[in-house]
Amino acid sequence: MTDWTRPLADRMRPQTVAELVGQSHLLGAGRPLGEAVAAGRLHSMVLWGPPGTGKTTLARMMAAAADADFLTLSAVMSGVKDIREAAAAGRNSRDQGRQTLLFVDEVHRFNKSQQDAFLPYIEDGTLLFIGATTENPSFELNNALLSRVRVYVLRALDAEAIGALLDRAMADSERGLGSRQLTLNAEPRDAIARLADGDARTALSLLEVAADLAGDAGLIDQAVIREAAAGGRARFDKGGDAFYDQISALHKSVRGSAPDAALYWFARMLEGGCDPLYIARRVVRMASEDIGNADPRGLQVAMDAWQAQERLGSPEGELAVAQAIVYLASVPKSNAVYQAFNAALQDARAHGSLEVPVHLRNAPTKLMKELGYGHAYRYAHDEPDGYAAGETYLPDALAGQRYYQPVERGLEQRIAARLRELEARDHAADGKPST
Repeated sequence: MTDWTRPLADRMRPQTVAELVGQSHLLGAGRPLGEAVAAGRLHSMVLWGPPGTGKTTLARMMAAAADADFLTLSAVMSGVKDIREAAAAGRNSRDQGRQTLLFVDEVHRFNKSQQDAFLPYIEDGTLLFIGATTENPSFELNNALLSRVRVYVLRALDAEAIGALLDRAMADSERGLGSRQLTLNAEPRDAIARLADGDARTALSLLEVAADLAGDAGLIDQAVIREAAAGGRARFDKGGDAFYDQISALHKSVRGSAPDAALYWFARMLEGGCDPLYIARRVVRMASEDIGNADPRGLQVAMDAWQAQERLGSPEGELAVAQAIVYLASVPKSNAVYQAFNAALQDARAHGSLEVPVHLRNAPTKLMKELGYGHAYRYAHDEPDGYAAGETYLPDALAGQRYYQPVERGLEQRIAARLRELEARDHAADGKPST
């Protein structure tokens, strides 16, 4: 008998693989995980995906398919003591000829020593380990654990999959809302699917609230959906993958000279609750890394936008940041300074403490002058056109090294021409042909 006090999302939890929508890339015909579940031959794994994609449900299905005892731990509430107790239960079950599946929710919240506590029980088969995480396992789980499991990536549900779940909940009289004779037309149904943002649990929770607002035998229309969704935000975790994925998309849109895409990702991050000052700081980085001297004004535009955001706050300052993003996305690009700086850093680290050439050293004391510090230094302003042709400024071991290679775009075209001219004068002063 159905317990109607349970939330709709829990009542409608899929009971078979066929009911689990949106993960056909893992569970479809011929897929290794789908075949393993169907045959009841499972292995330890980590399920990585956004909230509401079916990680817990899939783990329960696996336990049922393997006829295994199902234990759960939450990394938020548990510690090493709980892990050992689960292992003891697993040993008892194994002694009776049964397998134990341990499902660990939010496994990324366990620290390294807690994660290590699972290792002997995974290795000796005491526990069939299934961890669930919304965070990138490469960053959040230690290598020892990752080497003993397979990682499967669950995808956020698309609008079609969410719509199928809503239809099922509306029609199901045993677990869903079918007995209430509610009406959900296409437009509000699609609105719920959009608001759910790929999360099945969110979609069903919104539907349940909307159903309560509409009343029995009522109409779930757009107004009811708006009321049910009041205060909802797009999925965005300032400490998680969504954060880094979206700032990466913004940065790459600017680099790719796509102002419309850059504005979209900026808007997405703001709607998700990202601090606009963080974005403003990143925009300054973009100006130096990807525009550089092709348009040096980009750095000033970015700095002005950052200052405007600090002074005006939200939402007024965000327009200045948007202006900077569009400007940077639209102007010529160069990463020549970025590459030159990285190359110089590499040489600085690789060559150790190379001595400053004697002629470049300062000589504030008599002893330093006697040692030749600053001797034969040529003061550039006293040279023709303010340039000491043939003078050297690098350590001897790096003589002739070139880091900065301007591109033939924007202002760097002129910079490149100027540097070629100076290089020719250097070669003439050395008596060497220009390259």
